[in-house]
Amino acid sequence: MTSGKSSRQIHANLGHKVIDSDGHWREYQPHVMDYLKKLAGPRVAEKWEKTVSLFGQGSYARMSEQDKLDIRHGRPPWWTMPVKNTLDVATSLVPRLLYERLPEMGLDFCVLYPSGPQLVAPYLGDDELRQAGAHALNTYAAEAWKDFSERCTPVGLIPMNTPEEAVAELRHCKSLGIKSVALGSLIRRPIKALEGKVSRRFGLWNDVLGIDSPYDYDPVWQACVDLGYAPSFHTASEMVGLRNSMSNFVFNHVGHFAEAGHAVAKALLLGGATRRFPQLRWAFMEGGISWGCTLLADLIGHWEKRNGKIIRDFDPSTFDMAKLAELVQMHGGDYYGGRFEEMKKTLTSTFTIAPEELDDFAPAKIQKKRDFLELYVDKYYFGCEADDPTTNYAFSRANPYGAKLKPILASDISHFDVLDMGAVLAEAWEHVEDYGMSEQDFYAFTFGNAADLWSATNPDFFKGTAVETEVAAHRAKMHQAKA
Repeated sequence: MTSGKSSRQIHANLGHKVIDSDGHWREYQPHVMDYLKKLAGPRVAEKWEKTVSLFGQGSYARMSEQDKLDIRHGRPPWWTMPVKNTLDVATSLVPRLLYERLPEMGLDFCVLYPSGPQLVAPYLGDDELRQAGAHALNTYAAEAWKDFSERCTPVGLIPMNTPEEAVAELRHCKSLGIKSVALGSLIRRPIKALEGKVSRRFGLWNDVLGIDSPYDYDPVWQACVDLGYAPSFHTASEMVGLRNSMSNFVFNHVGHFAEAGHAVAKALLLGGATRRFPQLRWAFMEGGISWGCTLLADLIGHWEKRNGKIIRDFDPSTFDMAKLAELVQMHGGDYYGGRFEEMKKTLTSTFTIAPEELDDFAPAKIQKKRDFLELYVDKYYFGCEADDPTTNYAFSRANPYGAKLKPILASDISHFDVLDMGAVLAEAWEHVEDYGMSEQDFYAFTFGNAADLWSATNPDFFKGTAVETEVAAHRAKMHQAKA
């Protein structure tokens, strides 16, 4: 930081509030077990302790080197708590302490995601544990933070193995007063043909929800509309596919949130969800925004070359094979022309049977390039950490139509990549001071975009909070600009 100013000093000179859309807290394990025992029963709580301990280092540490090699088990996270900073560790564990330290961090309001058991719950394969765990831990989160709602709000975690369980937990979160939710994605489902033939770990596929799912998730998106929730995703893709190093955690970790977000954002748009539910805003946390810029450009590029009209230029029935044979003979002589009949078999083998719907963009009803501004740029928000210099890509003139994408400050406090919670805003300000971000864009990054995201389907999201007045003024200004 070239100025040497603290987060508190920078905040004092900003002229606007700061919203953190992806901070973290750490669940207090004795309390976790109390809520599980109380709400799910002792049997489920005991089952939970045995099952959840199999995640991460617990099971990995018990494996022999040969066991790890036999199943190609990737290196899980390790040493993920910044223990040298004892105050920050305590801050992540005690809600009141985090609440009291927000001014030091330069943060006026914080949306808080969990770090451990609650974050794991939606991805458990056991139906009973997944549903009971999410129910109990969301209750715990709501009660742990109820006295600090002026500046903090916890996220409810929503299991998504079926639309029915998702809708049920969304309604439960609403009854608890939880205002923001993170939905499970990349749901691991068994490949039936491989059951019993390979390790279960490798006989799975990842459900991206928007396309090719065995379930219709429209009831979930409709429930989000009805209950006033902006769907957010905080999904990991470590130890999946090409992120499965046995020896190197950094190899597995780099880019994994971005890859998960990329898959789901792409599927939701291509599956037409952003078209069918225009009221919703969707957030993808902790992966930065560079992938969002690339995905927008890639989608537009593919639409230009494979939209419902252009794709007919590739129709094999329009191919003039006789003309091709004539040109090959004319320009290649007998060396090429003499073997054209053999070559024709190779050519025609690529004329595969086309799907009934030729337009891959049909569910999104895209008719022109500018439709992507409405269906992608206006709808998607991207969690960017304070120290991520690529956040500036959101405001690059190189984006299609010079569009400004929507980054939101995602501090990631309580995790290993934040060595000092007090430096959050100071690090974010480097975008202006060192990387050339305009102060107008910094306002969008640290306040305006988050205000839009969380209040789009719930105008009362910030009611009674430390930023209520400023959000109301922002919304009125935006409404006036659109009018």
